[in-house]
Amino acid sequence: EGMALPQRILFPPEEICMDWQQRQRPGAGLCNLGSTCYINVILQCRTYTPPLANYLLSRDHSQLCHWQGFCMMCIMEAHVRKVLHSSANVIWPRAVVRDLKFIGEEFEPDVPGDAYEFLRCALEAMQRACLSGSSDVDISSKTTTIIHQIFGGFLKPRVTCLRCQAVSDSYKAFLHVHLDIK
Repeated sequence: EGMALPQRILFPPEEICMDWQQRQRPGAGLCNLGSTCYINVILQCRTYTPPLANYLLSRDHSQLCHWQGFCMMCIMEAHVRKVLHSSANVIWPRAVVRDLKFIGEEFEPDVPGDAYEFLRCALEAMQRACLSGSSDVDISSKTTTIIHQIFGGFLKPRVTCLRCQAVSDSYKAFLHVHLDIK
């Protein structure tokens, strides 16, 4: 109600599997490369998010990806496969650290960073990768990517006129919400 229907469904919601499709043993840990603990925390959380890991392990994105150069979804796919299928106890997330400047220009490998900011930038980079090759996509269709369906949502601001009591609702898509917790 009140939202435009998407003109295209970029990823069918019925194809998202919320439980692990394959039994996963704990994968390899991540070695700190300089001051990258904030990156490692987010990578570990994304690696063990079942619907995202299932999708990345299926290789559906990389089989259709035509991006030249940096693609956050392809990097995450390679990372998740490496972590979950490695026989090593520890791996180095070199590809992610190497491409930090493409994820967020404020990140540098040898400078401590903020985990929330890295999560925000990584999700946005993954969303951009899911939208690549989909030019002229309407706003509602952008919310049908696998990334938005797993991590996103909608805010519904409501304005009530103080004079006539008319109510006006709008919707705003988001991939992250910053909550101040005291």
